[in-house]
Amino acid sequence: MDEQKRLLLAVVLSVVVLVGYQTFFVKPPVPNNLPQQVQDQSTDQQQTQKKNTNVSEYKAESNVLPQKVELKKKNYRTILVSTPFYDIAISEYGAAVRSLKLKNFKATNKKDSPLKQLVPEQLTSGTLFFDLEGQSIPGLKDAVYTAKIDTNETSVFEGEKTIEFILGTSNGIVVKKIFTFKADSYMIDCDIVFQNGSDMPLNDSLVISTPGFFDEETKKRSRFAFEGPVVLINDEYTAIDLDDLDDQSTYQGKIDWSGYSERYFMTAVMPKKIDGENTIDARVKLAHANDMVTNNYIQKMDRLDPGQQGGYSFTFYMGPKSLKILGNYDNSLKDAINLGFFNIIAKPLLITMNMIYSVIPNYGVAIILLTILIKLIFWPLGTKSYKSMNEMKKVQPLMMEIREKYKGDKQKMNQEIMGLYKTYKVNPASGCLPMLVQMPIFFALYRMLYQAIELRHAPFVGWISDLAAPDRLFNFNFSIPMMQEPYGIPMLTLIMGASFFLQQKMSPTAGDPMQAKMMMLMPIFMTVIFINFPAGLVLYMFVNNIISMGQQYYIQKKLS
Repeated sequence: MDEQKRLLLAVVLSVVVLVGYQTFFVKPPVPNNLPQQVQDQSTDQQQTQKKNTNVSEYKAESNVLPQKVELKKKNYRTILVSTPFYDIAISEYGAAVRSLKLKNFKATNKKDSPLKQLVPEQLTSGTLFFDLEGQSIPGLKDAVYTAKIDTNETSVFEGEKTIEFILGTSNGIVVKKIFTFKADSYMIDCDIVFQNGSDMPLNDSLVISTPGFFDEETKKRSRFAFEGPVVLINDEYTAIDLDDLDDQSTYQGKIDWSGYSERYFMTAVMPKKIDGENTIDARVKLAHANDMVTNNYIQKMDRLDPGQQGGYSFTFYMGPKSLKILGNYDNSLKDAINLGFFNIIAKPLLITMNMIYSVIPNYGVAIILLTILIKLIFWPLGTKSYKSMNEMKKVQPLMMEIREKYKGDKQKMNQEIMGLYKTYKVNPASGCLPMLVQMPIFFALYRMLYQAIELRHAPFVGWISDLAAPDRLFNFNFSIPMMQEPYGIPMLTLIMGASFFLQQKMSPTAGDPMQAKMMMLMPIFMTVIFINFPAGLVLYMFVNNIISMGQQYYIQKKLS
């Protein structure tokens, strides 16, 4: 098998393995400001928010009777809160988040696109709602709270604000869900407080739910960039494949956070650490039915005797999976950016790309410069490969003579060819191995460029308006075989295919006519494979081909 076939097949087979593996085997696994409050808090409420201990002294007032749990109240309110980063809507029904729109991200790259919504309309109960696992307070999930704020809309553009949702039950238990919004952060603090005014102890487990909509379309997308329930448990990032729920639906251990992840965004609940604990002993329980998946974070409560108060503190995150943003927070949420098996290579590449972008604010240019940098690092390996290829080219006529002479005796043909390699000191593997060494870089770049939120809706030049989406020149209103929407001319992909063709022309021709025909089809095959890949990855491959051809031409001229 000649060097040119090894060289191109290394790339082609690697891409095939990558796509096949992803398709069939990958399992979706600032400034400090003074706080500003929207209302006056009672002395008891202020103490509750400041305490991180699970149990504190509390005496129920016998002359105040809490209201009955309301399950069917129709005139409940929705409180809208606006910050520089998002607009959030929290309903008195369940004290759940019914909407969160990110101000710095749009749903599409069209000019009239609405803001990115993190609570799909299919989530009729919203997200980040809570309940008790043992139903010690029946109907808690569907209860109607009272928001301790006079208006239905407020804003937090400086410092922070706190809104309290309070619920009284007929047996004397008062439940509070206290949100604290910060002007300079996506993080939302949430304290859940129980005041036991009943005559019975409260001994249960707290459940906080982060549901997601997971239909067949989501399942297809998840093959390439995971979408679904995620958890950081025992310091290990775990993406939970819904197909495995029949075998295991509960995960228990030291949980830093759990939630639901999209390709570029996520919703997560993070218990606050107390008493010097690194993590909280808890568990997550998954459920999936009717295109809905729910990730339930479950934490055992301390026994709460009559007349006492118990508080549990959490941090909610609803925002982008951006290494730059999450890296600013002193927690482990940055581990949610997981780029798969080659994460250890992909993250440095992402950091390097962002560093280049900070100097030249165009991610297309950043990808080009990153490609050049990678090629410079592997320049000696490439030189060795092309030198070997040049040596193979010199013995190509002799190989063709041997093939013709012994075409009826393949065993003798192979013996003579191996003798030819030995005589001329040619190593047929020396050109292939350097290319294989670079394959992990390609895989890492594939994952990085496919999942980096920085490339989402990032324009390059001309018709390439989104480096995270396939490039399309013009938009057609009819489908094209093997092409995903939108339909159009994949111009950059075609140019990349042409570069593969030119690179093939520069390589030694195959001595076997069948091999020669196969090699002629390789550029077409590569073009078809890349037709639905993100434009950023196609750009990388095109620039890589151009530099490789330049290096190959230089080596051939030098050795000729």
